[in-house]
Formats: sequence, C-alpha cells, structure tokens
Amino acid sequence: MATLHKTRERGMLDGQFLIAMPGMLDSNFARTVVFICAHSSDGAMGFVLNRSQQLTFPEVLLHLDIINSDQAIRLPDSTRDFQIQTGGPVETGRGFVLHSDDYLSESSIPINDEICMTATLDIIRAISRGKGPTKAMLMLGYVGWGPGQLENEIAANDWLTSPPNEELIFDRTLVDKYDRALALMGVAPAMLSPTAGHA
Repeated sequence: MATLHKTRERGMLDGQFLIAMPGMLDSNFARTVVFICAHSSDGAMGFVLNRSQQLTFPEVLLHLDIINSDQAIRLPDSTRDFQIQTGGPVETGRGFVLHSDDYLSESSIPINDEICMTATLDIIRAISRGKGPTKAMLMLGYVGWGPGQLENEIAANDWLTSPPNEELIFDRTLVDKYDRALALMGVAPAMLSPTAGHA
C-alpha cells in the first residue's frame, strides 16, 4: 500500500539535521535542532526537535472528538503520555506525526528509509488505540523556508548540517538535545564561532 510513496524524489537535505549556530538571532531557532522533511527548489520544511509543548495528547483527542471525557480518564499511561512538541512557528494549530516506518497509510510520506510523516487523523486514531507506530511524536506547527532561503542561511553560517540520528529524533529528553546533536558531530558548543569565516 505505501510502497508507492517510497519512490518520492528526495531533496539534498531531506532527512538531515540542521543545528543552529551560536550567532542565530531569531529566538524561534536559537539552540534548535531541526529535522528537514522536504527540500527542493520550491523551498524546505521541517520540524524543531527540541521545543516542548504544554498541550497533552488527551486534550488533543478531546479537541478532535476522537474520544469523550469518560474515555480520556481510561486512557492507558502510554497513550496519555504520548509526546507532543512544538514543531515550529508556521501553522501552529496544525499537527504532523513524525514516526517510524512500521506504520504506513496512504497519506504517509517517507522522509528517509526509517522515518515517515503522516498528517491525517488516521494515525492519531491508531495511536489512541495503541495501534500506532513504535516510535512517534506529534508536532504542532512546522518550520518553512521559501525558494533559496535555507541555502542562503546555511551559506551565511546560520546552520550546521549533519546526518540524522533516529535515537536523538525520538528521544523525549529535550533539554540537552542541542548539545547531544553537536556531540554526534564531534563538536563542542564552545568550538563554534558565531560569525562566518572568510578566507
């Protein structure tokens, strides 16, 4: 069923990490780790991986009329504690589930060989019933760039790029995720210069 989606053409930065450089002035992205989901000549989109969200999963299920208040009380802890994060400043009322590829629907989009994104209610219903993917988190909002914008920001030394790490993506501990992403590259934050070098 989902094999058709596996043939999607992937952009150069699809499935890569962006790690904000110390000179990042935009408070939305200071000390952030971003996972790029789609990158093409039309622009790019992705999710911040280390910003918390106060909304709970039962509140989301109630808001979407997937369960009622009686059912919310009886949700198992694993469902009740399902992770919700702030994915970015664009369309913050819209939800996207970033997840392992052991759950696929017609609307699932592969990001790389292990990770998919689904933005339809079927996955929310599956998670609420304990039938969702083994690894997943709900992102509210996303990060978006227009044509050439991300490339210009990388050239301006706003971002480091690195290969993704699935364990880090789905790790629920957000407070030191930025430092751990840098450590995976063998970089300490003190080593980074906030300004671009010019030869």
